[in-house]
This record gives sequence, C-alpha cells and structure tokens, in this order.
Amino acid sequence: MLLTLSVFVTILLLLDSQVRTTFEGRKWALPAHVYARSLELYVGAPITAQGLQEELEQLGYRAVEQISGSGQYRRRASHFELYSRSFTFTDGVEPARLLSVVADQRIEALAQADSDQPLHLLRLEPIRIGGIYPAHYEDRELLRLEELPALLVEAVVAVEDRQFFNHFGLSVSGTLRALKTNLSGGRIQGGSTITQQLVKNFYLSSERTLERKLREAVMALLLEWRYSKKQILEAYINEIYLGQAGKRAIHGYGLAARHYFAKPVSELALEEMALLVAVGKGASWYNPWKQPQRALERRNLVLSILSREGVVIEAAATHAKQQPLAVVPPERSSYNRYPAFLEWVKQQLQQDYRDSDLRAEGLRIFTSFDPLVQGQLERATAQRLQQLEQSYKIDANTLQSAATVVRIASGEVVALLGDRQPGYAGFNRALDARRQIGSTIKPAIYLTALEDSQNYTLAAPVSDRPITLMTDSGELWQPQNFDKKSHGELPLFSALARSYNLAAANLGLELGVDKVLDTLRRLGLEREPEAHPALLLGSLALTPMEVAQLYQTIAAEGFFTPLRAIREVYDADQQPLRRYDYSAQQRFGRDVMHLLHYALQGVMREGTGRRAYRWLDRQIASAGKTGTTNDNRDSWFAGFGGDFMGVVWVGRDDNGAMPITGSTGALPIWAETMQAIGLQPLAFGVPPGVDYRWVELPAQQLSAEGCADSYFLPYISGTAPESVTACGRAAERQRSDWLAPLRDWWRGR
Repeated sequence: MLLTLSVFVTILLLLDSQVRTTFEGRKWALPAHVYARSLELYVGAPITAQGLQEELEQLGYRAVEQISGSGQYRRRASHFELYSRSFTFTDGVEPARLLSVVADQRIEALAQADSDQPLHLLRLEPIRIGGIYPAHYEDRELLRLEELPALLVEAVVAVEDRQFFNHFGLSVSGTLRALKTNLSGGRIQGGSTITQQLVKNFYLSSERTLERKLREAVMALLLEWRYSKKQILEAYINEIYLGQAGKRAIHGYGLAARHYFAKPVSELALEEMALLVAVGKGASWYNPWKQPQRALERRNLVLSILSREGVVIEAAATHAKQQPLAVVPPERSSYNRYPAFLEWVKQQLQQDYRDSDLRAEGLRIFTSFDPLVQGQLERATAQRLQQLEQSYKIDANTLQSAATVVRIASGEVVALLGDRQPGYAGFNRALDARRQIGSTIKPAIYLTALEDSQNYTLAAPVSDRPITLMTDSGELWQPQNFDKKSHGELPLFSALARSYNLAAANLGLELGVDKVLDTLRRLGLEREPEAHPALLLGSLALTPMEVAQLYQTIAAEGFFTPLRAIREVYDADQQPLRRYDYSAQQRFGRDVMHLLHYALQGVMREGTGRRAYRWLDRQIASAGKTGTTNDNRDSWFAGFGGDFMGVVWVGRDDNGAMPITGSTGALPIWAETMQAIGLQPLAFGVPPGVDYRWVELPAQQLSAEGCADSYFLPYISGTAPESVTACGRAAERQRSDWLAPLRDWWRGR
C-alpha cells in the first residue's frame, strides 16, 4: 500500500508540474502579424470615394442604412458616414468615433458627425495582411475575458458546460454516463467539461483510451485546484479550434470572428456569436461554407439553448434564427492575400530576428504596404496581360509579370507583384526572377557621361554608327538598333530618348565599361557582373526589385536609399522592439541628376515612352525608360513622377520570344497603375549649379526662343557654349533695347 501510494503521489506531482509549467509559461506559439500602412484621412488627401470604400470593405466595415456601432458605414454618393474602430497605434490610441467624410477625387471634408467639429487628421486602423506562422500553422488572436462580449462568454458556457461555475473540473453525471458506456463495451466516451476539453487540447493526445481519460480527469482536478474559473475559461476561449484557412488553423473566438465575418469579436451580432459557438462542436462538420445547411441547423439549435437557459429572450433568439449565415466569401478568409510582399517583409526581418522568434513571439509588424496601390497594380496587370495575349494571339496565361511600386520620398515599397495571379504563393518573380534588363540600363551610361560635365552635355554629339568588336573571349560583337539602321551623330539627350543601341554602345565604350559599372554600383547594384561590352545594352540580369533600387536613386535626385518595407516592430505586449528609420546617402550631385531627369522626360515626351500618355494626363510630367531584350524575350519599363516610382517586367517563364516590346508590354501596366493612383507631376525645380540656355543644334551655339533648331537645355554652370548665333544676337539686341516695344507700337499705328 505504501509503495502504491508513493507511486500515486509521484504521478500526481509529475502531472501537477506538467499542468503548472504549461499553464503558467507560454501557452501558445504566437505568429507574427503583419499590417499594412494605416490610411490617413485629411482634407486634400488624394483618396477617391471608390478608394475609401474599398479600404473600408477590406477592413471589414459593413454598409448599413442606419449606423449603430463601430465597424459600420453608410455612403450617399460622395458623402460617407462611418463609425471608426479604436486601434492602438505605435504613438497612441486612436479612439472609435462617428465621422462624416466627403470624398470625390480627394478628401474634401472631414468632421465628427455628432458635433460637426472639423478634424485635421484621422487614421483608420491598418489592414492585417498576413502572418508568419509556427511550424504547426496555428493562428490565434489572444483576448482577455473582459475584451469578449459578455453574451458570447455566457453562450459558450451555456452550450459547452452549463455547470462550469459549479463543478471542480469534472461533471459527475457526465462521467458516470461515460463510465457506464465504457464498461458495457461501448466506445470510450467523455462527458467532458470545459476544463477537461482544455486539458485534452493542452496536454494530451486525441487517443480514446481509459488510461488517457483517467489522466485527463486528474489533470482537470489539478487545473481547477491551481487556477481560477476565469483563467480556465479565458484559456479555453483562446485555444478552441474553430476552422481552417489553407494550412492555417484558426484557434480562439477572437480570430474566428475575423475568419468568418471579417470583423472583431466585439462587433458580432447574436446570430454570429451563435454560429461560432456552433462551429466549436466540430469545425469541419459544421463548416458554414461547405455545409451551410448543417451549420444553420446547429446555429439555430444553439440559439434555442440560449433561449431555454435564459441567456437571451425568446424574441431575440427567434429574430436571430431568421437571419442568414452571412459569412464572408471564403476567399476573404485567406489571410496571406499578398504573398509576394510578405516574402519581402520576411526577408528583411530575418536580418534582425531569428526564425523561431518570428514564428512564436507574437510580433506586430507595421509596414508601408498600400492595399489601394496594390489593387490598382493587380487590376492593370491582369487586364493588360489578357489584352496582350488576345491581341497577339498568344496562348492564354502564357505571359507572366512582376512589378513593384516605391514611394520616392522614403524608399518604401508600397506594392509588390510576383505573379500575374496576385494571391499565388509560388515563385516570386519580383524578388527571384533574374532577367536581362535591356535598355533600362542606358540611363546609367548617360549619367556616367553627364558627370564628366567638361566633356559631355545634353547637347553633346553622340555617334550612332555601326560597331564591330572582337571581345576578349574571341566573339564578334555587332550590336544593332531596333530599326536595323544607324543614325549618324545626334545630341546626347535625343539618343537616350530614342533608345538607340549603337549610340549607347559607342558612348559606353568611349567612357569605359568599368566606369559604367561603377555608376551602377553607386546607384545601388550589389552584384558584381563581368565588365563585358554587351553589358552596355542590358545583358546584365537583375530582378525587378534590383532594377527598382537603381531607379529609386535616380528618382530621388541622386540620394541612395535602401528599399524597405518595414516601419516598426512591436512585441505581443505592444512594446517597441525596433523602428526602421529612413536613411539616405547622396551619391550623385543634384545638378547632374537634374540633367538626367530632363533627358528621361524626353523619353516620355517624344521617345520610346510616349505611349504612356494614352493613359496619363499630358499635364503630368514624368520620366522613365523602356527596356526590350533580344528577340523581345523581356519587356521592361521603369518610370517615376513626383511621388511614386514603379518598375514592371513582362515575359515568359520559359524565356521564349514574344511579339511585344517594353513600350507595348510593361509600359501600359505602369501607366495604367500610375494614372489610377493619381501620380503627381515630377517637380522640376532647378537646383543650384544648373543654368538653362537656348541652344541651336547641331551647331551648339547659344540661340534664343523662336530661333530655328533651338532647344531650351539645362547645363552644369560654366559648361554652356559661349558663341552666339546671328538669331541669338538679334534677339539679345531686341531685349536690350527697351524702347523697341514702344517703337513697334508706334509703327503699328
């Protein structure tokens, strides 16, 4: 007896230790949750009425006729009335409040609806766009008991264990009933209380044996002895399995509310709470998407129980039974809807955090991702690729695309596309597809020349004559222009605008391939390619993200800013861990970059990028460069305005030839996207050290407005020509004779 008692006590102590260790330690491996930027509303913000509605719908706001609580909105043409949600931002809490917003092409008015008090700024809560999950892919949103609607807590207890607050972990009647069935040779049964269910989920396997049931009963008693009913119920509500989204397992009522209804648990209606409690009986068996009738019947049974137990009045239960299931479409429950961007975030996080921390510590990661920009990019890509395949009789779904959009001022990536199917979590072409970049390399050649301002200006003649060159490997290199012609000598800015290969190759060889490579490194190239002449025409293979880094430096007037997606990282307790601040390094003079911007605007006005103005407003000054590789295997466009820079690639995964170029494939996607997001004009202020002059070409003499063959060109101070044409001298005399206008008027009488 003593030996038996000793063994029993030892087992009891071991079980008690196991209970305490798990319950008092970290109960769950919490995934890292990734958030988009928060939408800032203020008078003048470039947010359309349609864009605002899309944002509200992605946040799970419901369109209603009469607003009764947070997470609801009503729209009448351009006027919105909405009840915002409270959210804890990194710099404080944004309270829930009733708002009046007028939006057309931008926000025209913003006020508190209940007082008509104007507001200077309002931030909507950021959309949660994905997560980095534990190896077992469990996901949950931890909530304290007081954060849950009291009605939901009462419903869980009434349906799952109505004697919960009266027993000590075991249901005597349920246990006797199960024991009778077990002794009669039936299946091992439970009669489980909430405490027993929690023990089973936390500590035990799902095997159905008498030994396991005994261990479950003992551990349930220990759990009740050690911890309060509140602690046990809170753990149960966060642990219960309530569904599946792909590989991701949905645990707890907090996350289940977002999974099925795209709203926080605090906004659930009675019938919605009842459905969640119903699903708890068996998430697969009562799946409301796959088994809607079965789920509806179970929900209504739950409502009947709540009425019978006095949790709700019969009239409320009857009304709730008449409501549809009203779950969101199943695709809305897919959490990682933006896999390409999330992969970019994860790559950046892995530089500072261990993978185990990302998957288990419940980090909150705030990013620069803009769902509105992403949506426009996705729509433009899908529409354009389909049109290209139909117009050029290409097999459907043959073309692929990758793209990124960057906010120039901060170097933050706001949208990223790795596949023509936006939600496809496969090969991420934006980050991993290295393709020859073609003519998108040419601005680096011309920038190299313009830095040598004593020898090269925008008006400097560039040779577009044929080249025959024997390379170090013994190969004969004979590049050609796209039109198979040579064009003699032409001004540098014109050679770039027309993207002549022979001009770029001649200029690059004259400068030296090594110097061009050095310019590429300063622009942000991290690879070390071979200094081969073919590099001058884009044989260099880069990913779209790497091309975006080069053009970000160009768009930012020579300031190198590492592209980034993460703004801040917080732990599960909302304490700051790291802030990813903006950093920039000036690598090129603003005067030289001003000249390059001028030339790249010429690409858009009269060169290979002019098709962009089929979509863009002619008043929007933009700059950019097309790129097409041999046999049209790759179609590129990289361009920018005053606020956004974007890079688009179109091609085939098998590297096959296509009947499209940079201007017919990638450029329209860029232009449609930029038009839709309201690209701002390129600000073209003249920096110190730059002088504009009227110059006659090809004579390269100072001239005047209105003179033949004259162009208004920027020069680095001190590098403009000094001799003046006859027309220029006449214009100068006219300007210096202040009486001339009076004499002209008198003669005109």
